Amino acid sequence: MSMWKRPRATVVGLAALAITATAFTGPAQAQRDPAPTAAAHQATQRAIDAAVAAGVPGITAEARDADGVWRSASGVGDLTTGAPRAKNDRFRVANLTDTFVATVLLQMVAERKLGLDDSVERHLPGLVTGNGNDGSRITVRQLLNHTSGLFDYLADTDFAETYLMGDGYLQHRYDTLTPEGRVRVALAHEPLFEPGARHGFSHTNDVLAALLVEKIGGRPYADEVRRRIIEPLGLTATSNPGTAVGLPQPSGRAYSKLFGAQPDRIDDVTEVNASQIWGNGDIISTTADLNRFYGALMRGKLFPAEQLAQLRTTVDNPGFPGSSYGLGIERLTLGCGTTLWYHDGGTVGWLTLAALTEDGRHQLAFSYNSNYGAETILSVLNAEFCPAPAS
Repeated sequence: MSMWKRPRATVVGLAALAITATAFTGPAQAQRDPAPTAAAHQATQRAIDAAVAAGVPGITAEARDADGVWRSASGVGDLTTGAPRAKNDRFRVANLTDTFVATVLLQMVAERKLGLDDSVERHLPGLVTGNGNDGSRITVRQLLNHTSGLFDYLADTDFAETYLMGDGYLQHRYDTLTPEGRVRVALAHEPLFEPGARHGFSHTNDVLAALLVEKIGGRPYADEVRRRIIEPLGLTATSNPGTAVGLPQPSGRAYSKLFGAQPDRIDDVTEVNASQIWGNGDIISTTADLNRFYGALMRGKLFPAEQLAQLRTTVDNPGFPGSSYGLGIERLTLGCGTTLWYHDGGTVGWLTLAALTEDGRHQLAFSYNSNYGAETILSVLNAEFCPAPAS
C-alpha cells in the first residue's frame, strides 16, 4: 500500500504514520561502492543515513543515471546480531507487485485477449456482487487506476486486527488465505463511490487484477509474471513466494511496531505466509531488479506504444496533491519541479519505492526493512531528484 495516502485503517497508516519513529542505539553503518558516481549521490546518502538515525533499522538503495550505477546501504539488516543491511538484499516489494500485474494485463490487451473496458463480470462472473457491488459496472481499467469504488479489504476492522496488528498478526501470520476470501471481506461493505467517479486506492482492485491474469492466462499469476517479465528481463533475484513464509538469501530481517499502545516495542515480522498478500504485495526482489524492470517498462520494452500510452494516462489522486495514478503506476511532480513516475508500497515490515524521471534515464529504488519511518521517504526522493541549490 502506498505509504503517503492510504486509509489510516491500513497497515501503513496504523503502524507507520501514526507511530513516531524511535532512534536505535549505535551509529548508522553505511556501505558504499567505490564508484566514481558516488559523489553525485551524497545528498541521497545523507537522506538515507538520516532516516536510519530517525529510527528505520536499515535501508538499501540503488540509483542509475547517465554516470552509471550507484548502490548503497545504511543501518542494520538484523537488530539482534547488528549485521548491516546489504546492497543486494532481497525484500518484499509490497504494492510494487501491482505494476507487475498491470504489465501482464496490458500485454494481454495487446494480444487482444481482453480489453481495458471489458467488465470484471465478463471475465470473473459472479465474483463481484452483493451490498451494492456490481462487477458488470466495473471495468478492467477501473481496477488498474483504482476508480472502481470497491472497499479496501485491508480497511476492514476485523481483518486488520487479525492479520495486520498486535497479537492478531503474531497469532495468524502463518495462516494461508485465498484471494477470493480477501475479496469477500471487501464485498461485505458497500462501495465507497460509483465506478469511475474518482480515484480511491483499494487493495481489492489489485487482488481482482491478479485473478484476471489467472483467468485470462489459464495458469497461476506467478507463472505469467515469470514467463512475461522475470525471465525476459533476467530478473534473477525476483520471485513469487507462493505460501512460503521466509525470504531467499541474501536478505535481512523485517520489523514493525504492531502495538499502538506500545510505541517503543519492535517485533521481528520477517516470516509471514505470502498468500496473505498474494497478487498485491507478495513479489520479492532487489533494488537492482526493480530498476531494471521499471526502466524497461517506461521505455516501452514490454508492450507496444499504444499500451504504454494507456499506462501513462492518469487520473488525479485527491488524497495526494501533485500525484496522479495511471495503470499500475503513479506520477508525481516534486516541489523542485521534477516529474517522476513511481510506485510505492508498504506491507508489515517493509516500505519500498521505485521512481524514475519521465525519460527513464534517472532511476532510484530503495527499501526500508520496517513499515515505520514513512515520513522520511519524501526527503530521500528530493535528495536524489532535486538539484542542490547553487551556493
